[in-house]
Amino acid sequence: MKLSKKKVLITGAAGFIGSHLVEALINQGADVKAFVRYNSRNDLGNLSFLSQRLLENMEIIWGDITDEGMVRNAVRGCDCVFHLAALIGIPYSYVAPGSYVNTNIKGTLNVLEAVREFSVSKMVTTSTSECYGTALYEPIDESHPLQGQSPYSASKISADKLAESYYRSFDVPVSTIRPFNTYGPRQSDRAVIPTIIKQLLLKKETIFLGALTPCRDLTFVEDTVDGFIKIAENSDTVGETINIGNGKTISIGALAQKLIDLVNPGVSVVSSEERLRPEKSEVYKLICDNKKAKTVVGWAPKVTLDEGLKKTFQFIKAHRDLYVGDNYTV
Repeated sequence: MKLSKKKVLITGAAGFIGSHLVEALINQGADVKAFVRYNSRNDLGNLSFLSQRLLENMEIIWGDITDEGMVRNAVRGCDCVFHLAALIGIPYSYVAPGSYVNTNIKGTLNVLEAVREFSVSKMVTTSTSECYGTALYEPIDESHPLQGQSPYSASKISADKLAESYYRSFDVPVSTIRPFNTYGPRQSDRAVIPTIIKQLLLKKETIFLGALTPCRDLTFVEDTVDGFIKIAENSDTVGETINIGNGKTISIGALAQKLIDLVNPGVSVVSSEERLRPEKSEVYKLICDNKKAKTVVGWAPKVTLDEGLKKTFQFIKAHRDLYVGDNYTV
């Protein structure tokens, strides 16, 4: 199903990945409904970076993913639903685990029920490589055991299993995309790359991070969005979970050094106690096996890490007002 001229709903549309997905789909000719969490400031989040032309070519729906009635109204009449709305910060999940259950599990249930009720042709729900926990073998393929090493990852595993159950029980045409660590312009400073760049732009002699030895598989946001669209348009993905990742890994310490060399050479890195995850909760190595994505939908990453880091740095440098202060963002 090509998405051009199709009615498409994106939950979490004002988020980091969601806003890039909105932009890409409108440019491809889709009729986009952007589901944005209601706030009294009419704050469009990352959608505010889109051009006026793009904003005029979407329908914005203010609501809350945990409100069943709001979700039903948003899904009605759609050909395809991309479900990205979620609470995502791992450190905050230690503080407010109940919020993650309510948003990530109940919110996903609401979307699945509406997609089922209105016989939507395709749904893509968003997972995370955090569901795998620390690699038991590598690279990590879709058959790797799921390990709930944080309340966040546990809530996402539960949402993934709900999606699987709706496919198996009710023939809901849902696919699960499991991105590894996505980065790029518009990402908040709660993520590791923006928080490193923000500190480096302050011209400090030392920057503070959490653990430096964990390794991550980093994917530029444009490549991740391409994965969403390819999975949505391919009928062979129904009932499947598909990894989206580069298949390369880098330690947080080595990543920090790359950014130091790019932004502010000579700075040192210190591991800060307050930024460390609980030891049994830390995910020490993620590296993607992306063979399924390549074979089933013809997806492959196009943007190198060096290219992506430069683009991310340029965005943060140009929007310093969004990355202010020296506080640790949970």
